[in-house]
Amino acid sequence: MADLSSLAELGQVAGAAAQPEAPVYVQKLDAQGRAYATGKRKDAIARVWVKPGTGKIIINDKEYDKYFARPVLQMILQQPIVASNRDGQFDIVATVVGGGLSGQAGAIRHGISKALTHYEPALRAVLKKGGFLTRDSRTVERKKYGRAKARRSFQFSKR
Repeated sequence: MADLSSLAELGQVAGAAAQPEAPVYVQKLDAQGRAYATGKRKDAIARVWVKPGTGKIIINDKEYDKYFARPVLQMILQQPIVASNRDGQFDIVATVVGGGLSGQAGAIRHGISKALTHYEPALRAVLKKGGFLTRDSRTVERKKYGRAKARRSFQFSKR
């Protein structure tokens, strides 16, 4: 029979439950020294590359303030950068397709957050606390048969 000390090391003794270790996140960069991530929101899909730079944000070959004219959408893009105190330290290049402007802004925000964690894993706690790493799963409900829209019924006629 094995002695108790060796069993305790293996975590087989009652009360000596081994605690799972927290996963270690490592930096993930491509050959050009960029971090890549995909962000999604509604029907929009954004591919985002983050690299050290002066703070330029390019979306579909346009400056972000030209692509998103509304200040609210520009603020949405800046949220993960401001929350992590990295304003003006990274250049961001994104391509986004699908959905409307609001969904595209949310997709790019999600992609920027994920790419920042790939470049600098220490930022994960701050971005996760802010809710930027969670994919917003709300999408348009599908239309059902026998209905005018997803939930709207056809007009009822008594006579």
